[in-house]
Amino acid sequence: MNLIEDNFKPKKEDKSKKITTIILVCIVLIILIIIGVAIAMVYVQSNTLRLSIDGVSNEKVKQMLVFDGDKIYVPIKEIATYLGYECYNGEYNDKSEDPSKCYIQGENEITNFSLNSNKIYKLNLQEKDANYEYFYIDEPIIARNGILYTTTEGMEMAFNVSFEYNEAAKRITILTLPYLVQGYSTVVLDYGYVELSEDFTNQKAILQDMLVVKKDKENNKYGVVEASTGNTIIEAKYDNITYLPNSGEFKVESNKKVGIITKTKDTRVQLIYDSIELMDSDAGLYVVKRDDKYGVIDTRGNIKIYVEYDEIGIDPSQFEKNDIKNGYILVNNLIPVRKDKLWGLYNKNGKLVVNIEYDSFGYIASSNKDAMNLLVIPNYDVIVTCSNKKYGLINSSGRVLIGTLTDDIYLTIESGENHYYMTYNNNKLDVEEYLDSQSIVARDENGTVLNANEINQNNNSTNTTEEENNGQNNGEQNSNNDEQQNGQQEGNQQSAEEQSNVE
Repeated sequence: MNLIEDNFKPKKEDKSKKITTIILVCIVLIILIIIGVAIAMVYVQSNTLRLSIDGVSNEKVKQMLVFDGDKIYVPIKEIATYLGYECYNGEYNDKSEDPSKCYIQGENEITNFSLNSNKIYKLNLQEKDANYEYFYIDEPIIARNGILYTTTEGMEMAFNVSFEYNEAAKRITILTLPYLVQGYSTVVLDYGYVELSEDFTNQKAILQDMLVVKKDKENNKYGVVEASTGNTIIEAKYDNITYLPNSGEFKVESNKKVGIITKTKDTRVQLIYDSIELMDSDAGLYVVKRDDKYGVIDTRGNIKIYVEYDEIGIDPSQFEKNDIKNGYILVNNLIPVRKDKLWGLYNKNGKLVVNIEYDSFGYIASSNKDAMNLLVIPNYDVIVTCSNKKYGLINSSGRVLIGTLTDDIYLTIESGENHYYMTYNNNKLDVEEYLDSQSIVARDENGTVLNANEINQNNNSTNTTEEENNGQNNGEQNSNNDEQQNGQQEGNQQSAEEQSNVE
C-alpha cells in the first residue's frame, strides 16, 4: 500500500506544478491584456478631442462644433443655454421670427446677430437709456441648414467667454465670465486688494487679462492690475473706474471729474469733464459734458464740436420701430445738436452741415391712428426734420431733399413690412416712391443697392427731360457732387425746388 502511494506522489506534485504554472501564465496574460487595454485607452483618449465648460466635460457642445480649415464654428442658438444665455429669432428691439437674425439675452446684456454680417450689436441692460455698442468679429455670421453660426472668436466676443484650443493635446477649454469672476475674487486678495469690481462691464476686463480692483473698503479707491500676475496697470487712487471694451481703455474719475487712461498708463483725455460717453468707436468720438454743456472730442481729447450745446443726440426710445441703435449718430454720419430750443446737425468730421434752425428732428404721431413715430428712413439714409409743425427730409450729407412743407411724414406697418408716407395738401404720398423718383439710392444693411432699376429709369427720363429743357435742371442733378463745397446754401436753394416737385 505504501509502495503504491509513493509511486503516485511525484505525479500529483507534477500535476500541481503544471496547474500553478498555467494559473501564473494566465495571470500574467491578464495583466498584459489590462496593460495593453489601458495603453490603448490612453492612446485613444490622447487622440480624441475633449471639451469642457467651466471645468466640466461636455460632449454635447463638442458635437456642435464645425471645423472649417483653421476656423471653428458654433451654432449660436444651440450653444447659448450652455453659456448662460437664451437665444431668440429676430432682433431685441424689433421682435420677429426672422431666421436671418437672432439675439442672445443674458442677465446683463443683449447681443444681436445678422446673417452675412461681421458686426454685432451689444446693449448693456444695467444702464438706463444706453445706446448699442457695436463690435467687429473675425468672420461674418453664416447659416448651415437654416441655423446661424459664428466662429469661436465671435463666440468669445458675443458671449463674454474665454475659448482655448490646445490642438496638440486635443483639448478645448471654455470658461464663462461668471466662472472667471468667481475664481479671481479670491485671487485679488492675494494681490493685496479687498475685492474685484462688481460692475458687469468692468468684469469683462478679465477676458483681456485685467482686473478692476478696490484697494480698501474705507477709502473706496479703485485701480487696475494684470489678472495673471497682479502687476499694477493703473494705481488704485481713483474714485471710480469703468472699463471701455471697444478700446480696451479705462474711464477714470477723481474729484467728480473724468478722463481716459490706457492700459499702458497713457492719459488719452485729461480729467476735466463731468462725464464722457462713447459716441462711435469707428470714428473714435466721445460725447463730453462740462458745466451742463455738451460737446464732442476724439480719442486723443481733441475737440471736434465745442462744448457749448444744451443737448447732443436723440432719445431712440421715442422711435422704437425705427430700431435706432445709436441716438448720437444718425444715418451713419450726422450728429444732432440742440442750442436753446433749436436743432442742427454736424457730420462726424465736426463740420456744421445743417444750421441750428429746426424745432426738432423726427415726427411724433398724434392724430393718425395708423401712423407711428418716425425719425429716419433707413434704406435711404434720410432724416425727418420739423419746423413750425411742418416736416421735411434731409440726407446723410445734410442736403435738403424735401423742405419742411408736408403736414406729416410717418411710418406704418402693413403685412409685417414698413411703409413710409407723407401728407401734402391733403394728398397721401408714398415717400419711398418719391425718393426713387428723385434718384435717391436705397441700400440694405450690407450696402446692396435696392432700387437700381428705378434709378436707371429715372436717370433716363431725366436725361430726356434735360435735353428738352436745354439743361435747366443741371444744377439740381450736380448737387450731389458739389454738396461738400456748397453745404447748407445749396440745400436751402433746393428746398424751394422741392416744393414744386412735391406739388
